[in-house]
Amino acid sequence: MKQKFVIISEYGLHARPATRLVNQAMSYESELSLTAFNRSVNLKSIMGVMSLGIYNGEVIEISAEGPDAQEAIKGITDFLVAEGLGKVSEW
Repeated sequence: MKQKFVIISEYGLHARPATRLVNQAMSYESELSLTAFNRSVNLKSIMGVMSLGIYNGEVIEISAEGPDAQEAIKGITDFLVAEGLGKVSEW
């Protein structure tokens, strides 16, 4: 499963929200990845997520593969929207 988002947070995906996003991802059994700038990283790795340098207006894609993939995508979507970090993209 995949879902695209546009980052709407004024400061992008900086350290504090990135850490909370990684912690959210770690609560799922599925393999989760974040893709931006034609690079994919493990969403459960804070160093990987921070290495992408995601700023306001960037389009990212979250992919999930595993037994709770659908639940993971929904949880990550709910988290990004509730925290004001991103919105679902149709791109």
